[in-house]
Amino acid sequence: MRRALAAPELQTERLAAVPMLLLALGALLAWRLVALAMNGTDLFFDEAQYWSWAQTPAFGYYSKPPLVAALIGAAGAVCGDGTFCVRVASPILHTLTAVLVFLIGRRLFDDRIGLWAALTFATLPGVSLSAGIISTDVPLLAAWALSLLGLVGLLQARQSWAPAVALGLGLGLGLNAKYAMAFFPLSLAVWMIATPSARPLLRDPRLWAALALGAAIIAPNLAWNAANKFATFTHTADNAKWGGSLLKPGKALEFLAAQLAVFGPILLAGLVLTLHRGWKNGLAAADRMLVCFTVPVIAVIATQAFVSRAHANWAATAYVAASILVPATLIRLDLERWLRASLALHLFIMALLTAGTSMAGRFALPLAGDPFQRTLGWREISVRTSEHLAVARAKGQPYGAVIADERAVTAALLYYMRRESTPVQAWLSGPRPLDHYEMTRAFRGAENGPVLLVSVRQDADRITGHFDRTSNIRTEQVPAGLGQPRTVRFITLEGYRGR
Repeated sequence: MRRALAAPELQTERLAAVPMLLLALGALLAWRLVALAMNGTDLFFDEAQYWSWAQTPAFGYYSKPPLVAALIGAAGAVCGDGTFCVRVASPILHTLTAVLVFLIGRRLFDDRIGLWAALTFATLPGVSLSAGIISTDVPLLAAWALSLLGLVGLLQARQSWAPAVALGLGLGLGLNAKYAMAFFPLSLAVWMIATPSARPLLRDPRLWAALALGAAIIAPNLAWNAANKFATFTHTADNAKWGGSLLKPGKALEFLAAQLAVFGPILLAGLVLTLHRGWKNGLAAADRMLVCFTVPVIAVIATQAFVSRAHANWAATAYVAASILVPATLIRLDLERWLRASLALHLFIMALLTAGTSMAGRFALPLAGDPFQRTLGWREISVRTSEHLAVARAKGQPYGAVIADERAVTAALLYYMRRESTPVQAWLSGPRPLDHYEMTRAFRGAENGPVLLVSVRQDADRITGHFDRTSNIRTEQVPAGLGQPRTVRFITLEGYRGR
């Protein structure tokens, strides 16, 4: 079974791969931890939201499954709740994912390709960017790699149940990270359709045990959704934005072009070369498996972009297998120099990202302005809100609550005012909640005393019209790096009349 997944023309080459890998990945991790400590950006509001979720552990949240919050909670228990600690799981998990990629590459090919695959994944531009933030993609990629390693193990170790455990854990944890893990069973089905010799795996009880384990791990999240009107599923469907015009070729081209930034131009060219050669000459068994765990994901997301929209990272899982496939192809074609060139380019990009984030808010790019504007200013909004609360307390007229009219503001206030005793609540914007805060901490009007509205929208009257008295209206310009400042209105409201 192992021979069925090996590239027949490749001579197995034994290297001192593990020490080399650990040295290289250790250096990369140290670099990223130092860069994280020097990072000058505020927590982006998605990151702040995940932190707030971690303060109330649950099996699910409005827009995402619970794993990212659990990671932040675990890091916080050890490290604290500073921005470094909120994000620290990212570089550590990406390093672990690179190790898993090495193990897959070694099993399918040899140590040399496994080493190149791990270095390729660890230095991808998308991974370097992701290592400086906390997002759901970080545990998703680790879970995807663990699942793929487990699947390869099922084919190569007929008697062992360890691969089934790895596959089941990967599937369950991946679904608890992000529902995009559902692309794994899709890729598995495509692989079995394209590879008749793989279909006997359907008669292997270990595969079904792995699927059952994955289902058991995601079951609590499904139960949470059932108890909360399937909030996460509803949000995921809303996020696809299938309303309106469903033919947007420009969006599809934009998504495909963005993959140059995620995977890198040299590697993307290598992927195209691999697919072209496979179309003309056929694919070895290992290559076919990796193609089936790469192309379907990109194809589905490109189709989504064509009919609506898609963010560049939505196809991130495709690049776990692609990070093995492309090095395997280039090494067998004696084109390793292009791997070295790609590695050098990606290390240079990583250095630029490190320098950029360390100087966030202190420079602007020609024509583009401040590249970090969206990640700056959130701390300052919270500081100014705290000042308003302190002034009111000093006058003996404390606010009963702070109301935010945007999810971004709610998340920022909850994180940066985490030592503040005044509760932060969200304004319910419609007949049903549109985010986790509207679902769990919507303003209901039971507070004593006035409330402080913190608004970044132009239509604050949609809120003020529900109160008898409006006073102390202050409009402030809050800097967001060197970009356009944010206009924030602070309004005292009294006499809530209900909706």
